This record gives sequence, C-alpha cells and structure tokens, in this order.
Amino acid sequence: MKAIAVEPGAGTPDLVEIPRPEPGPGEALVRTLRVGVDGTDHEVIAGHHGGLPDGEDRLILGHEAVGVVEDPNGTDLEQGQCVVPTVRRAPNGTNEYFERGEPDMAPEGEYVERGIVGDHGFMAEYFTSPAEFLVSVPDDLAALGFLVEPISISEKAIDHAAASRSAFEWSPESALVLGNGSLGLLTLAMFEDVLEIDRTYCLGRRDRPDPSIDIIESLGATYVDSRETPVSEIPDEYEAVDVVYEATGYAKHAFETIEALAPNGVGVLLGVPGPWEFDVDGGRLHRELVLHNKALLGTVNSHRGHFEAAVDTLSQLPRSFTDDLVTGVYGLDEFETAFETDDDVIKTAIEFASA
Repeated sequence: MKAIAVEPGAGTPDLVEIPRPEPGPGEALVRTLRVGVDGTDHEVIAGHHGGLPDGEDRLILGHEAVGVVEDPNGTDLEQGQCVVPTVRRAPNGTNEYFERGEPDMAPEGEYVERGIVGDHGFMAEYFTSPAEFLVSVPDDLAALGFLVEPISISEKAIDHAAASRSAFEWSPESALVLGNGSLGLLTLAMFEDVLEIDRTYCLGRRDRPDPSIDIIESLGATYVDSRETPVSEIPDEYEAVDVVYEATGYAKHAFETIEALAPNGVGVLLGVPGPWEFDVDGGRLHRELVLHNKALLGTVNSHRGHFEAAVDTLSQLPRSFTDDLVTGVYGLDEFETAFETDDDVIKTAIEFASA
C-alpha cells in the first residue's frame, strides 16, 4: 500500500510502498479517507520536532486522520463505521496516565505520538489502532473528520481555562486569539459560533487582501495587525479580554498575554517556541497576575473526551466557514501540493479514498 513518509534530514516527504498492516488483538483495520496537514507536520519534516520509531529509518507522517473501519477484528466497532484516531499511545504496554484516560497529561517519555514522535502516523492507505483510541464520527462529517483532532486541542485548552476559573463565577464576554493559522481560526469559530462569546479578536501579521482576514471578519470578529497593535497594547486600542488563546509559538506573546488580560482573565498557551532569550519586567508581570487574579497556563494534546466534544463542535460550525478554511484537498498523485505554504493556503488535506 502507499504511504507518505519522511527520512531524517530529507526536508521533503516521499510517497513510499509499505506492507498493509494486520490488526492485532483488540485492534481494528481502518481504511484512510483523509489526513490533514498542519504546522507540526512541517516541523517534523524540517527535523525541528519529533522522532523516529525505534529501529526505523523513516516516519510515516500524519496525525489528523479520518477513516472507515475495514475490519473490526472482533472489536465492538462495525465495518464501514467512520472513525477518527486519537494521537498518543503508551510506549510500553500501559502506564497510569493511559489507565486513567489522561494520556494528554503524560510527561515526556511516557507516551509516543503517531505521526510525530516514536510511532508511525496515519498518512497511509490503511492503519491499525486499538478500538479504544478510535472515536466514532457521523457519516455526514466524514469529509471534514480530519478537523476533529485540531478542534480537540482547543477543546482541551478551553476546558482547562474554564477549570482554572472554576473557583468563582466566571462568564467570559471577550476573547483574543493570537495567530490566524488554521488552529487559530478554528478556535475563533468555536468562540463565536459554539461558545457565543460576545466580542472576539484575532491577531495576525498579514496584509489585505488575505483569505484568513476574510474568514475572521466573516465570523464577526475583529482583525488585529500585530505590526500596528502589539498584544500588550490591545487593552488601550480595543479592550482587555477575558480569554487569550495563544497559537503562535512566539515566545514574547506568553508574557504580553498577561497585559492583554482583563482582571480575572486567563491566558492559554499552545505554541511551542524555540530557544530565545529576552528581557521582561518580571516584577510588573508578577504583580499583574497576583493583584488582578489572572491565570496563565500551558496545554498540549487532548484525550478521548476532547475528541468526542470536538465531533459535536464540528457539527455546529457553519459549513461556509469550513469551506473557506479548507483551501485544498489533494489526491496521492499531487500530495506535494498539500505541503505548500503560500499565503493563500490555510488548511489542506490529503485524500486516500472517498467516503
């Protein structure tokens, strides 16, 4: 069967032939429909993130997948059932985090991530997975099922943000998304159309005309150009906000978020920056956190419950939004196009089979 893989240092993915996998006990065989491409894939391809499975010389890419069950193999799944796989797996049998259903909270060394680090991904015509890591998706969402994984990341972020404010009455009325990539735009749509937050903003660094700015404004949000209004100045130019969702990986934003928050607000950090040293007024930021009851937290990955919530969220997002968000779906004969990063590209996917 065909798969898309990368070798360390190659810098570009290749279409390769590999054996079709056989499901083991408790596993199902899944025929892949579509796999999304995101920033993590680009980091893995560039060699800036991730790692090979033990004993392998290449990694099959892909962690945003949707497929249909080809062979239930004695599990409770049904042939033809549409499913989305979660990403993390225990590296050696199991551990306490997986036993508790909290693989997203496992520390480094206690997990592998399919298509990212230590385990092959889903960019192949077929893959196998234990049934417990396959989440059912309605057939009418099959074409967009590859969006479930990124939405699940935001489901967790929002869940943890709310949990950090659960000791008091907290009803956010304003939110700021840092980053107008696909994850930022998905989260903005969740704030607007699912959580119904009154006032939303999205920060980026693009000139008009630009498709991401068009999406931001079509959702009813305000576009903020960071070249004109830095994050720390947003309270002066617009307003201090109740929630900041950071999806840029720009390290200064973590500290500027504190200044952008309203009293009792919470900032959630998802971007992963590289090494970068710079000066900050630590005392002032510390005072802001303490005297105004602000919170700042980091989050990565998600668990099955977040995937299930993401399926529900996907069903609520306007189709006009997802049509604009997904700028290209490409077959195996043109898979390289899915990895291009032109300004007019927002979200792409590779199609292995039709639903």
